[in-house]
Amino acid sequence: MSKKGKKAKVPLSDEEQLLLFQQKLLAEEEMAKKKERLLNQFLKDKLAKEEHNSALNLNKINTQWRTVLREVKTRELHKDIEILSQTFERVVDCKDSVIKSLAKDLSEAEEQYAHALRSHLHSIDQLLALQRCRLNLLEENYNMELEALTKEFETERKTIIDQHEKEIHYLQDVFMAMEQNYIDSEYESKLEFQSMWDDLKNKNLEEKHFLRLQLENIVEDLWRRFQDALKNYTDATEDRKIAFETLKVKDEKSSKEIEVQMRKIQKLQDAIIILKGKILVHSRESEEQNQDIRVDKELVLVQLRKLKAQRTQARGIAQENLVKLTLESSATLKALREIVDKGEKILKLAEICRKFETEEEKVLPFYSSALTPAEQEEIETMDPEEFKEELGKVIMDYKGMENFWKRYNKVKLEQLSLRHRRVQLLEINEKLREMLRQYLDGISVNDKVLSQLNPLFIVNHRSNLPQLLPAPTAQPGDRKPPVTHSIIEAAHVVSHTL
Repeated sequence: MSKKGKKAKVPLSDEEQLLLFQQKLLAEEEMAKKKERLLNQFLKDKLAKEEHNSALNLNKINTQWRTVLREVKTRELHKDIEILSQTFERVVDCKDSVIKSLAKDLSEAEEQYAHALRSHLHSIDQLLALQRCRLNLLEENYNMELEALTKEFETERKTIIDQHEKEIHYLQDVFMAMEQNYIDSEYESKLEFQSMWDDLKNKNLEEKHFLRLQLENIVEDLWRRFQDALKNYTDATEDRKIAFETLKVKDEKSSKEIEVQMRKIQKLQDAIIILKGKILVHSRESEEQNQDIRVDKELVLVQLRKLKAQRTQARGIAQENLVKLTLESSATLKALREIVDKGEKILKLAEICRKFETEEEKVLPFYSSALTPAEQEEIETMDPEEFKEELGKVIMDYKGMENFWKRYNKVKLEQLSLRHRRVQLLEINEKLREMLRQYLDGISVNDKVLSQLNPLFIVNHRSNLPQLLPAPTAQPGDRKPPVTHSIIEAAHVVSHTL
């Protein structure tokens, strides 16, 4: 024993110390590699077991969750069917009430139509009676005027015939006087001719013997003159006869024309009298109308001045309103552009969200109302005028967006639930990380682990945990110490129970 101790105390050289140190380092590296391999293998096995156990647990949870979802879905479907049946009955009742009201309105309209028809026929009968009375009065007036005209025509006809007879008698007297003058002139000329003839005959007889030769020439000359005078006389009397015949024909024509013209003159005189009366009436009416027009003109001028003042004032107000309108329109255009951009963004987001919708959301995008049927009927029957608050009025104005708000609220609730679930999952993840870190710290050895409290790290039958003092005797009135609970991992329990 002493020899061995002496040999151990022999100092080693530097090379031997270096080799010994390298051997120790190699041995430590090999040990560390072995530990690392063992740890990796252990973690892989544990991870595989955990994955297997989690898959089994997930399948069990899914099966149970499916049964729960089926039950919930059946309940919801039953509720939806009840709601739909109630709504259908309510709609049928509404339709029946509408049909009854329409039938009642139709009967009232028919009664009103019959009453209106009776009143119309009565008014038509009254109008016909008035028209018959008016026609009778017009007929009487016509007959009276016709009798007056016939009397006037007869009087005028008698006066014209009398005047015509007078003119005929006058013309006959003129013709007789002219014929008597012609006879007298013819007799006087015959007497003169006879006296001249006698004288010439006496002279001829006295001078017959002495101037027979000369007188023959003279007699012939005288005979020619006598013939010429006779011819001239016959010619002159023939022209007068022809003129008398033409004058007679002209007299007949002129008498007819006079009769026609007298009728025309009488008609024209009547028309002139009527027109004079109308002219007087129209002149009076025109004077009154001119007076009214002058008054209206003055009023219109006053009104025109007022309107011009109002127009200038309205033009100024319109200019101000136009400026305001342009400013407001530009602001509204900007706001509308922003709304359009926002709407396009919402549509794009809706298209993106549509891809992530579940089958249930695609089939039933709107959840049923959370209100009871009685409350829903009370809200539907409520009069919008009963809302006095501004919020209630706004709600009634945007009642058409109820489905939108349902979907929006559903998404908002899902978002809040997902946030809450995310916070819970983050807490669970943090706890699991802490447990995993504690577990890894318990199976690994490093400076960090050694510096912290570790119940698994025992050296020389001693731990680095602080020693707990013996529990003092419980005194009356003292509080009880906190009870410590042991925690077992779920994966450990599942691996031992399956």
